Parts: sequence; structure tokens; C-alpha cells
Amino acid sequence: MSSTTLFARAASKRVLPGFGLSLGVVLLYVSLILLLPMTSLIGELSQLSLAEYWAIISEERVVASYTITILAAAIAAIVNAVFGLLMAWVLVRYDFPGKRLLDALMDLPFALPTAVAGITLATMYSSSGFMGRLLAPLGIEVAYTWVGIALAMAFTSIPFVVRTVQPVLEDLPVEIDEAALTLGASDGLAFRRVILPLLWPALVTGTGLAFVRSLGEFGAVIFIAGNMPYETEITSLMIFVKLQEYDYAGASAIASVVLAVSLLLLLALNLWQGHFVKRLHGGKG
Repeated sequence: MSSTTLFARAASKRVLPGFGLSLGVVLLYVSLILLLPMTSLIGELSQLSLAEYWAIISEERVVASYTITILAAAIAAIVNAVFGLLMAWVLVRYDFPGKRLLDALMDLPFALPTAVAGITLATMYSSSGFMGRLLAPLGIEVAYTWVGIALAMAFTSIPFVVRTVQPVLEDLPVEIDEAALTLGASDGLAFRRVILPLLWPALVTGTGLAFVRSLGEFGAVIFIAGNMPYETEITSLMIFVKLQEYDYAGASAIASVVLAVSLLLLLALNLWQGHFVKRLHGGKG
């Protein structure tokens, strides 16, 4: 038997159990964690007629919550795109005391319960809070306004941008910057024309994930939002209100809208990434 055949057989083996067993465990896990809840959601929706479904999701108060949620999530995502990119750049390109601590803090929104984050932000930015007292003379109100909603969403979703851009930036050699500067480009031009195009796919993906994460945020928002109908009431709260009223079909209808928007955006991001990678490799593959 040739060495090539032996190598091919060895390469075909995997560290984990066989393909059938591994795939079966994965499908079981996905079914229990993802497909089963979605099936339950569809089951609740099946109790509604199309007219009833439309009446629920197009109710004036619910539509107002869509607008508030989407605008706040968009603002939070854009802010995170700017500062998340800056944070990733600092963590990758500079060495300074406390760098490991700062890097660990980037994951704090993942570890911290969102309700705790919401209570903390509401206390800090209320009129009697530390930051609230500083901003009050300037006429800036954060707590119980749409600004507070965007702030809470930005807090919970910032890691998506940082952790998506950071590994891509780590793979870019510093020589790219030096080559651009050697050819006479200014710092700003080198960043815009050389570095940013390479980071763009990761930045867009991280920003999109942050936006999707913000759409479904609940715990961090309700404590600082004030929950005023037509002003600071988010879609997640509308779902919660329906559940409190034991209107499971109504809650499922509103949740289906958020789910559909999130899935469509994630699909669009994946298609865009595939198109970008294909173009990057000259249309091959």
C-alpha cells in the first residue's frame, strides 16, 4: 500500500466520533435549542387568521414600538461601529499597562446580566445619579428617553463589533501601514484606502450583529427607558405585556416580526459576505 493511500486514509479520520454520530448530536442539539422554540412559535401563530395576525402587528402602539426599537438599535449599532473599531485598534496595535484588563472588559456585557446593566445605567443617568447630575445643567436627559434606550443597546452589543474586527486586525501585518506611509500617504489616507477596505467586511458584520442583538434587547432597556407608550416603549416590552395578559398568540405575532427582521438581516449579511469573499478571490470558487 502506497504512502499516499495511507495518508489519504489517515486524513479521512477525525478526532471526534464518526460523521453519523457527530452530525446526529449536532442536529439533536439544534432541534432542542433552536427548532423546537420556533416550532412552538409557529404553533401559536397557527391559531390566528391572517386578518387577526395583521391586526395585532399593525396596531398603532405596536408600530410605534417598532419605530422606537429600530431607530434606537440603528443609532446604537452606528455608535458601536465607530467606537468598536477604535477599541479593537487600540487593543491590537498598542501596548500599554492594563491592556489585558481592558481586553477582558470588552466581554463584560456578555457576562453581566442585562437586568443588572439596566438598573445600573438607570441609576447612574437618572436626575439624581452621578452622570445625570452632570448632564442636567446642559439640558441633556438620558434616563427615560430614547437616548437611554440607545445607550443600553450600545452597552449590550458593543462586544459584537470589537470581537468581530479584532481578529481580522490582528491578522493584518503592520507592514501594510508602513508601506502606505512610505509611498507618501498620510495617516488618514492610509487608513481609508488601505486598512479600512480590509476591515470592512468584519466591521459590517459586527455592526449588523450588534443591530440584531439590540432589536431583541429587554432587560437592559426596560429599566432606563421609562416605557412610555409611543415614546419609549420598545417591541420587547410589547411582547412582555402580551404575555402578562396571557395573550400568547398576540405575543407570538409580535415576536415573529422581530424574528423575521433578524433572520432576513442575518441572511443578507451572509450573502454579502459570500459575495465579498468571491470577489476577493477573483470570482473563483
